[in-house]
Amino acid sequence: MMTNNFTLYGIKILAEIVRDILFFPLWWYSRGLFNVIQKQMFFLKNRQKSLALLIWIKNIFKPMYGQRDWQGILISIFIRTIQIIFRSFLMLFLVIFSLLLIIFWITLPPLIIFEIFFQLF
Repeated sequence: MMTNNFTLYGIKILAEIVRDILFFPLWWYSRGLFNVIQKQMFFLKNRQKSLALLIWIKNIFKPMYGQRDWQGILISIFIRTIQIIFRSFLMLFLVIFSLLLIIFWITLPPLIIFEIFFQLF
């Protein structure tokens, strides 16, 4: 009785492992890729909110601290322009990083298969 259960469950576990190995590429390039893209979009939305880039752009011509004289407006425009440039470069870096992560996700399995065959032959 003990060996019968062991054999039965062993076959079931082995069948699950084979099924997971066979369906791995399907999952990797469908649901897995969708999840990675979705998480990167969420990451970029949160970074955009934390950088407040759109708010800086929207308020570029409004004087800071309510100073309505020409010096206050000029300083405000200058400082906001510097902030927008810096934050735009940071956001561009984050977008490029996210795209590289997605490309890495897509190319990782073929790269691993290539390296395995390269080591075998």
